[in-house]
Amino acid sequence: MNPCKKVLVVGCGLMGAGITQVIAQAGLNVIASDRTEADIERGKSQILKGISKKSNEEQQRILSHITFTTNMEDGKDSDLVVEAVPEKLEIKQQVFKQLDRFMKPEAILASNTSSLSIAAISSVTNRPEKVVGLHFFSPVPIMKLLEIVQGINTGEQTLEFAQSFAEQINKKTIVANDYPGFTVNRVLVPMLNEAAYLVMEGNDPEEVDNGMMLGANHPIGPLKLSDMIGIDVLLHTLESLYEGFNDSKYRPCPLLKRMVDAGHYGKKTGQGFYSYQKEKVLQV
Repeated sequence: MNPCKKVLVVGCGLMGAGITQVIAQAGLNVIASDRTEADIERGKSQILKGISKKSNEEQQRILSHITFTTNMEDGKDSDLVVEAVPEKLEIKQQVFKQLDRFMKPEAILASNTSSLSIAAISSVTNRPEKVVGLHFFSPVPIMKLLEIVQGINTGEQTLEFAQSFAEQINKKTIVANDYPGFTVNRVLVPMLNEAAYLVMEGNDPEEVDNGMMLGANHPIGPLKLSDMIGIDVLLHTLESLYEGFNDSKYRPCPLLKRMVDAGHYGKKTGQGFYSYQKEKVLQV
């Protein structure tokens, strides 16, 4: 199997920028695309911040592998596409319809979805056997895992290509079947949800976090982790699990809904279970 030489990344948000960075660091050429110049500039800033501690020579080497564009068709000759747009099925399906139209026939189409069905995403294409999930974890340059999701139509050659690509960019892999939450979020997200219930019941967030760090040897508490992930992202993932399995054990904690309604998304907005202006915990 030929190695991947060129990648199109669709979306320059936090995840897309991180994915672009690790691919470029590995020496592969990347076309980083987003809708507007403002989106592109935010992605550039994120990448520059991510490589700021490297030598000037290394920074220039990494940046030389990246081309930014507002026209994703500029990446039509890429071997692989990694889609990293918002976690809504209709948005992803719209992107995949476009990709299927202009990408070369042998190109592999991958989604960075953390919970949505790869089968549903692939169903809008004429190449469902070439669609796979590549679920990166945040922050992408630091986290070692790449969760490869095999949809019901994903071909074995596509799976092998994805595993080979992961090796090229120095990621460890696990393969997950295409059920809501896949493997990591299926285990992790209900724990974060249960921690939110504890806070709703009057427990102090710091006490909950310290309990899991000291009692379960976790490197970070579940509530601090929730703030890093984004309360809005956590809630959406829980809703996907709840809808996908129709099982009450995935019912989102009402406090999470209350926080999202209030705009308390976690670290990115300055307020979640913790305040990131004054480092005070959320009062509920």
